[in-house]
Amino acid sequence: MKAPFIIFPRPGQVEVREEQVAEPSAGEVLCVAVKSLISTGTETFCLRGEFDPGTNWADWVKFPFRPGYSMVGRVVAVGEGVSNLHEGDRVFYWSVHRGAFRARSEELIPIPDGVSDEEATWTAIAVITQLGVRRAQHALGERVGVVGLGMLGQLVVQYLALSGMRQIVAIDLSQKRLEMARAHGATHTLCMGVEEALPHVEEITQGHMFDVVYDVTGHYAVLAHCVRLANVLGRVILLGDCPTPSRQCLGPGVVSNSLAILGAHSTLAPEEPSPFNRWSRKEMINLFFDFVRQGRMRVADLITHRYPAREAPQAYAMLTGDRSAAVGVIFEWE
Repeated sequence: MKAPFIIFPRPGQVEVREEQVAEPSAGEVLCVAVKSLISTGTETFCLRGEFDPGTNWADWVKFPFRPGYSMVGRVVAVGEGVSNLHEGDRVFYWSVHRGAFRARSEELIPIPDGVSDEEATWTAIAVITQLGVRRAQHALGERVGVVGLGMLGQLVVQYLALSGMRQIVAIDLSQKRLEMARAHGATHTLCMGVEEALPHVEEITQGHMFDVVYDVTGHYAVLAHCVRLANVLGRVILLGDCPTPSRQCLGPGVVSNSLAILGAHSTLAPEEPSPFNRWSRKEMINLFFDFVRQGRMRVADLITHRYPAREAPQAYAMLTGDRSAAVGVIFEWE
């Protein structure tokens, strides 16, 4: 079949093209896309194409570049030897934005009843943010700051609320994003740049400051200010990989306050569980699905924009302009 796909031919340019998708081979499944979620921060960084040499970004993004990694599809054909999936099944796949795709059956995650297609598009983001929260190794009753309340920051807030944090302070320039965070578990919100937040955090925490600070922005200027919000022996979690780390600095207090700065990247998720870490990628996905079905996590109300896939240039134009009102942005393929 012929199917559309989205491509960045060069920095700053978005096109929708078509490709031929073959029938599945043995062990493979053919799916048509239903919905995919734009990773708004990552994909706009990719589109700009401005990276320091030697970074993950420079190694990964080669133009022409095909963006995307969070897809919900429907099985339309199965190859010889496939018994775990059937025509009509809904599946999640770590796929670029495209109208149809083939994959090994074991790579696809069946979507259970009680999780909608739009909710399931958040699966990749749910795993990435769950990794970050696990990396922090929280203790019950900690005070936590979340800087950047885009799609990742919103899910971090929800995981923190489920983890029993005493205070969850959301910091962002967008009042709409902060209202979403408050509705999903944040105990306090600060509508300001992180560089202004220090006296307000001192007041909210009664001078204790944060046990953990999440920098979920990927912006080079934010880390130094996050460091100042952490208490002695505090942890700073980088859940956004800065594409220009040569412009990033630690700021004061890292050594004198004995801080830990911890990164968390999606590649950290193990494919298979082990006695040392039973939280494989699949187990973390199943946990997210359970939370959604139980109503303990909500992502459907984080969706702010929907675009037909062929309107991808308009979607990215919005995101590279003023995206302060955008959180979840969905491509609709059917």
